[in-house]
Amino acid sequence: MGKHIIPRGFVVNTNDHKGEVFFNSDDYVRMVRMGANTQVIRLELGKLSNFPGGKLEPDYLVKLDSLVALGKYHGIKTVFKMTVYGVDKFVWEEFWQNKKNEYKTYIDAWKVIWNRYSNASSVLGYDVVNEPRKLTMDISYENLTNKYLIPLYQKIIDESQKINEDKMILFQSIFMNKGEKIDNNQYSEITKPINRKNIIFAPHIYQNDISFIKRNMDRFDKESDMLKAPILIGEWGFPTFATTDTIIEGKLGQLKYRELYIRTAEVFDKMGVGSIKAWFLGNRTMQNFLPGGPSTWSIFSDKTDAGTVERKYITDVISRPFPQSIAGDIQSFLFNHATRSLDVKIKPDNSKGASKIFIGANRHYPDGFSIFIGQESVLYYNPLKNVGLEIYKLSNEIDPTDFIWDSKSQKLIVLKWPKTEGILDIKIVPGIRNFD
Repeated sequence: MGKHIIPRGFVVNTNDHKGEVFFNSDDYVRMVRMGANTQVIRLELGKLSNFPGGKLEPDYLVKLDSLVALGKYHGIKTVFKMTVYGVDKFVWEEFWQNKKNEYKTYIDAWKVIWNRYSNASSVLGYDVVNEPRKLTMDISYENLTNKYLIPLYQKIIDESQKINEDKMILFQSIFMNKGEKIDNNQYSEITKPINRKNIIFAPHIYQNDISFIKRNMDRFDKESDMLKAPILIGEWGFPTFATTDTIIEGKLGQLKYRELYIRTAEVFDKMGVGSIKAWFLGNRTMQNFLPGGPSTWSIFSDKTDAGTVERKYITDVISRPFPQSIAGDIQSFLFNHATRSLDVKIKPDNSKGASKIFIGANRHYPDGFSIFIGQESVLYYNPLKNVGLEIYKLSNEIDPTDFIWDSKSQKLIVLKWPKTEGILDIKIVPGIRNFD
């Protein structure tokens, strides 16, 4: 349709350290009500390939089908991401040398997915190599990228596009060894183009130092321009500690996390990039590789595979209002966490269909909200009445039935924007009489 879409959502795991993970329709409703329009399903190489210890498992493919179908039913697009989990041993140093034709075995695993979903319109694309590593290999990160990683990407892209030419290919940079960060960024820089179409740069950012967030993102932005590939943040959000769930203040306290996530989200929004948060999981297990003790990326704290108890000190930031899908071009948008106001500037094009703005009123506007459309029109929602949108004032160009509040998905649906030759300002603020 040619709409301007901001992808936002979650990494959806098919297993955790306790075993398989299962999701149902209610989990996807919860995802939607947290602002998700995209899921990244984390694939297990061991269930798709002939690497030692791996084999193609038909039941696993059926499980993937169900996740794609659940997403489609709830208006969520799917990206698949390949991880190297589930094989007996995956040695990056041997993989790069390709002496046992590892590249073909890896691409054959992807071909199972490409062929299965080539005609699935709700599948956007494929994140083809997750966090590639150098480890003990005697080579610089730049040479590893130029000599091995980029040629591999080109080979994967060419093979994929023989099967599904229009799907997007997402790619990442080398995940550097511990202690080898540059400018507090764990991901090495890509300095040469890939020279392929339909590609998306999908870096990860797990930054825990506020002063480095914009610097890291500015570097990604520079890479994006050189690569001629838009950015989608493939994973983000520093892991939370067991301690964080129990304390408010301090270095690991919830106030620090809220500020860190807010500052990261502000940079994303100002850049206009989409972002995928790890993980949409409950908290059956924790990892223990950071100085602060046991930690997790799970956004729910209950000890089940699919959780419901939110870590609200991060989920309220993850689930902030934003323009999901706009008929036309988004010029800028930003949610101000202090004032709870969303500002969006668009250049509308009604020929592109309907638009959707995620508002998340259940968490951000329990006091109701007002919608300013340009200078002359104000609609508002009163949660005490729960009768849909009401009119404060309206220009003659606007049909109020074109503006629909969907309380189930927590979205404002706009069937048609008022006619304008220039930029249209939309502002959403808390309260039902906040018109000054």
